[in-house]
Amino acid sequence: MFIKIGYDIELTIASPMALLCLLRVHPSRQHDLQAPEFIDTWPALPVEEYRDGFGNQCLRINAPLGVNQVRFRSNSVVRDSGLLDEVDWTAYQHDPTGLPTATLQFLLPSRYCEVDSELLQFAWNQFGRTPMGRARVQAICDFVHQHIKFDYSAARPTRTAVDGFRERIGVCRDYTHLAITLCRCMNIPARYATGYLGDIGVPIAPGPMDFSAWFEVFLGERWYTCDARHNRQRIGRIVMARGRDAGDVPITMAFGQNTLTRFEVVTHEVDAQGVAVPV
Repeated sequence: MFIKIGYDIELTIASPMALLCLLRVHPSRQHDLQAPEFIDTWPALPVEEYRDGFGNQCLRINAPLGVNQVRFRSNSVVRDSGLLDEVDWTAYQHDPTGLPTATLQFLLPSRYCEVDSELLQFAWNQFGRTPMGRARVQAICDFVHQHIKFDYSAARPTRTAVDGFRERIGVCRDYTHLAITLCRCMNIPARYATGYLGDIGVPIAPGPMDFSAWFEVFLGERWYTCDARHNRQRIGRIVMARGRDAGDVPITMAFGQNTLTRFEVVTHEVDAQGVAVPV
């Protein structure tokens, strides 16, 4: 299947500043792009690209004096398998002594995932008797899905996993941070992922499209996708960035005073000619 993806994002800025963006499809999915991913900036400004420590493709743009608005636009088509997220109920959970060293950082506390908090004892009380491995991860997803109420109007960038646990309200990143933290408390490496997730194979959700957040756990010999917000296997995830939590993967970050004045995201199924597939 084919999925059209894209965005139109505009920031109003108060002074010359650097802008950091993680707006490209993740390198692991770039081979699925049907044409090179072109990002249009207005005004036309030099774009510096680099890979960060997590392997994400990043952009840096330096807005000079006299520029008070910066706009990013992109439209692409990605080939996708059309399959649901893979689940392996036999994938085993490692003891930390046997984990690959590259996964150990995803057991540690991070800005939004306070493993060293009240959640540590709660996790062992709540999930310590569940079967290890994928079943334990699912028990965590079930809990988080039921514990937090989704409310887009309640989004805030400072809410941590502990805040979400206490307040019981949030958006996809809050479900993700809490689930990641509980997994790490149970010695399961878990990392944050963000990208496109359209309403493919599910009822169309009301409201404007947005980027989505989910997480991945390391079981057996690989990483598996999990989603505490929707708590079901989905079709058509297109990952853009991965990290310890949302602080590592900002879609846009302006190093100065700014206002988001436009934010539009597109992700839906199309045919081989790029025509939208009827729902």
